[in-house]
Parts: sequence; structure tokens; C-alpha cells
Amino acid sequence: MFAGLGLALGVPLSALATDQVGVGPQYDTTHVYVAPGDVDAFAKSFLATFGGTSTKQVTTAVTPTPSSTTSQLLQTPVGYVSLFGFTTPIPYPFGFERTGYLVTDMDKAVSAARAAGADVIVAPFPDPIGRDAVIQWPGGVSMQLYWHTVTANYPPLQTVPENRVYVSPDRVGAFVEDFLAFSHGRIVSDDPKAAGVEIGRPNDTFHRIRVESIFGKMTVLVTDGHLPYPHGHEITGYETADLKDTLAKATASGAAVIAGPYTSDGRDAAMVAFPGGYIAEIHAATK
Repeated sequence: MFAGLGLALGVPLSALATDQVGVGPQYDTTHVYVAPGDVDAFAKSFLATFGGTSTKQVTTAVTPTPSSTTSQLLQTPVGYVSLFGFTTPIPYPFGFERTGYLVTDMDKAVSAARAAGADVIVAPFPDPIGRDAVIQWPGGVSMQLYWHTVTANYPPLQTVPENRVYVSPDRVGAFVEDFLAFSHGRIVSDDPKAAGVEIGRPNDTFHRIRVESIFGKMTVLVTDGHLPYPHGHEITGYETADLKDTLAKATASGAAVIAGPYTSDGRDAAMVAFPGGYIAEIHAATK
């Protein structure tokens, strides 16, 4: 628990933060990198599983140093994916950032992230439609901030996905405190004895924290790193109305269920591997 850090359940840390720079969870994207030959198969399977559409695929440069990738945005009712198929080697540290968060002002966002305790590991740079930067939080959690030259206008999501973050007990306090200060978020649950089945260890317990902010949902999984595959590889958890139906669509479109289903904390959940190797957690409220 975080009483010693001044983090109370449901209490935003706006007093500790700079200006709010977020826009909304429908403007957050999970960054998915697959081999060029797997791009079309992944997009087809992901959209068949969750519904939605894709923007036109383009070939472009999305890094500040020379590179080339196919790029497209998969827009589904349960979350968005920025899909990359690099045809050149991927410049470091790209590929390690988990998500992209749209911000209202890049300079203010970078300043707010630094003030909250993040490292700016890729300084702001221009891309074909705006500006980007990559930041890293205590515990090694990296994410991209981006800003669009032309204001985006996306409809609200049917369900908001969760960013699934694995951190050590040594750094969880600093990570949660810093991220809440940046996002103006709040802790919605803090369970020091969550069911270990959620991390593939049904005979154990672990510490789980759920956070919400303008950037959406985040589940922080605090572990000793003794994680059976595939736990820890998933980046995002997607909420659907019916898990069984969603898993059937996933397997019919070329994905594979690689862990679960299991039931815990009022949800049924499973891990799914999509073509190209992207692993996702999928869950639904227990009926």
C-alpha cells in the first residue's frame, strides 16, 4: 500500500502535478512491431477479433534517425494499435516503448514528465504528422508522447483498454507516485494479495494496483520476476463483452490462446498470441 507516499485510494495528485496535458484514452495507441511479412495477417486477425477498421497503410519514417517502416492505425471499439513493419533495422530505443499518448502540447508534456520524475530518452522530434518524444519512468517503463499538427477527432471507445505494467517491489512506489503526478490520475484499487493465477502462479499471491487517468486505465503488476510464459510479455489488456465469443473470433482468424481462460477479481481473462507474435490479455466481466 502507498500511505507512506501520500497516495490515497481515489485521491488525485493534481496538487503535485503540472498542467494536465492528456487528451483522452481513445487517443492512446499500443505500439505493435511485427515483421513486414506478418503485418497484413496481424491486422486481419486483430480486426476480426475486436471489430473496427484500419487506416491506409503507408511507408514512412517514424524515428529521428534514418529508418523505414509500414505504418497504419487499427481503430477498434476496445482500443487502438499503431502497427509498424520495419523494413530497415529499428533504431534504438524504438520498439521498447509500450504505448503512445496524445498530448495537447509537446513541450509542456515533456516538461511535465521531467517534473514528475521521468527521463526523456528520445528528445522531441518531428514526424510526418506532428512531433514525438519517448520518456521512461522509474522501473524502466517506456512510453511515447505524440502531438498532431492537425487536431484528431476520434469517438469514445466502447471499453477502455488497460496498459499492463510489470515493475519490481523496489521501484513500484516511485513509478506509481511519478506517473500519477504526471497524469493527474488516481488509484482505484490496491491489492497486496491479488490472486497469483493472474500472473501464471495459482498457488501464490502478488501485489496489484489499478490506476485510472485521462490517459485511460493502467494495471501495475508488482512481482519478483518469476513469471511463467507468457506473463510479462503482454502490453495491453482489452475488455470485451463476452470472452468466449472473442476468443472464438481470435482463434478463427489465426490467433492462439496461450494461457487461460481463468477467473479472478470479477473478470474472466486469457492471453492470446496474434500472428506476428503480439501477445494481448483479453478479459470480460464475470457473468
